[in-house]
Formats: sequence, C-alpha cells, structure tokens
Amino acid sequence: MLEVPPVIVHPPLHGGGRRVTVQGKDLGVAHSDRQLLEFLRQAGLPEAEDLIDDPEWVKWDGRPAHIYGGG
Repeated sequence: MLEVPPVIVHPPLHGGGRRVTVQGKDLGVAHSDRQLLEFLRQAGLPEAEDLIDDPEWVKWDGRPAHIYGGG
C-alpha cells in the first residue's frame, strides 16, 4: 500500500476546475473527469479509469470526487 497517493486532485479553484498533480508534478487544471483521465494517460497511467476512485492511487482533496465547480 502506498503511503501517499501519487495522484492529487486539489480543491476546486474559485473559477472552476481542479489542479492535478502526479508525484508532485503539476499536470494542469481539470474541469471534468474526461480531462482528468487524459492528464493521467499523458502521465503514463493508461488504466486511469480504474484508478480515479481508488484512494491508494488518487486523493481527492478538499471536496468530494468528481466535483469540479468553484470552491
């Protein structure tokens, strides 16, 4: 089991979207699950669909998973 999930989906920004980091590297701001999955695929995680709801891989910080609206 990983101590810190490698993927962090940060709290929603005031203008909408959530910053996404993988092992501390900023991938950008996702405004939807589709965008999040694309970021993760580009980062070398081809099975991203199976990972986004796995807390060992992804930490949804600040708000529930799959919520991208402004904070």
